[in-house]
Amino acid sequence: MSNKVIVNGRETDLKMTICTRCVQDSTVPGISFDRKGVCNFCDLHDKMTQLFPNDERGEAYLKEFFTKLKQQNKHKKYDCVVGISGGRDSTYLIYKIVKDWKLRPLAVHFNDGFDNPVAGENMLKAVKKLGVELRTITSDWREAKDLKISFLKASTPDLNLGTDIGIASSLYGVAHKEKINCILIGQSFRTEGVKPLSWSYFDGDYLRNVQRKFGTVKLRPWKPDQPNFNLGIKEMFYYSVIKGIKTLTPFYYHNYVRAEAETIIKNELDWVYPGAHYFDDLYHSLIKYVHRLKFNIDLNMNSDSALVRSRQLDRQVALERAHSIYKIEQDDIIELCIKRLGISRADFDRYLAHPPKTFRDYKTSYNYIRMAKLPIYIMSRLDLIPKVAYDKYFNCGE
Repeated sequence: MSNKVIVNGRETDLKMTICTRCVQDSTVPGISFDRKGVCNFCDLHDKMTQLFPNDERGEAYLKEFFTKLKQQNKHKKYDCVVGISGGRDSTYLIYKIVKDWKLRPLAVHFNDGFDNPVAGENMLKAVKKLGVELRTITSDWREAKDLKISFLKASTPDLNLGTDIGIASSLYGVAHKEKINCILIGQSFRTEGVKPLSWSYFDGDYLRNVQRKFGTVKLRPWKPDQPNFNLGIKEMFYYSVIKGIKTLTPFYYHNYVRAEAETIIKNELDWVYPGAHYFDDLYHSLIKYVHRLKFNIDLNMNSDSALVRSRQLDRQVALERAHSIYKIEQDDIIELCIKRLGISRADFDRYLAHPPKTFRDYKTSYNYIRMAKLPIYIMSRLDLIPKVAYDKYFNCGE
């Protein structure tokens, strides 16, 4: 007799172990539990909290960093590049940058063809009210579409890798072109958590190899000033080490409380809730659907666990909504995404039926990344690459 049941459309093991502190469970790749039933992701959270304090020590670090940044760029037009999508995190970040930290940012938005109109309006209102220049990088639609179809065919969970690399490439490309030496990113392990590596593996060489295997469009070659879908180890080394472009995640050091931030941007910037987390991009509706049905992945459980650890969400509330079907899994949006990709529903269902795989089933740079463990650690602590990079590759299970 099987020990598995279906709860809200997601396969659940009756003998499943749930962390006694957060709500991560034994369906998460690479998870382990100590004698008290606390998971290793909670342990990682505590270690990162020690490394990146968000009390007066964190604020002092940000003050010193931004003071130096202003001094370095006092004769330039911009102090930093900041990514913006119109979602909660990026909107609050740009608000803090201008209003509290008194920096002069250049806002950069990457459009992969699936922008949420509500998030788009949020973005435009924010930059107008704050007096910030916005630069939108629109992807080559043939390439963007081909990459999304390629990863559906590859049958791996990292369905949005093309967009993730497109965003990073846009930030670096604009910074390089405008001679800006700092990129600010609106991420926080305290509100988002850190996903298992097999759920969201970031590797430009992996992307190119999957696209060569399943795609039909030739990707444009990399040029430092022209953002595209090429951002592998060599390109990252060029931007971060050769050109010295730093990448800082201010919310690692700032006491970022999501509910308070939402109230502020609603009042100050007329921000409107675009939907569940990550719903600043319509394609996430399809991704959540595929994750649930094919990979038994619950990303909301990951972010809710982070909020529980940070005492921004009651654990009982998180338990009650664990494994629930996402509100953003809207049939009309999923059908719109399928149509926009230019494939039939039958094609999509066939890709959905393929056996699940991970990045380990394809050619990647993972072995080289593992050999560069010490340099990656040093670069992450020097803000040459996002601080989460080291923990992502080496401390997040399978």
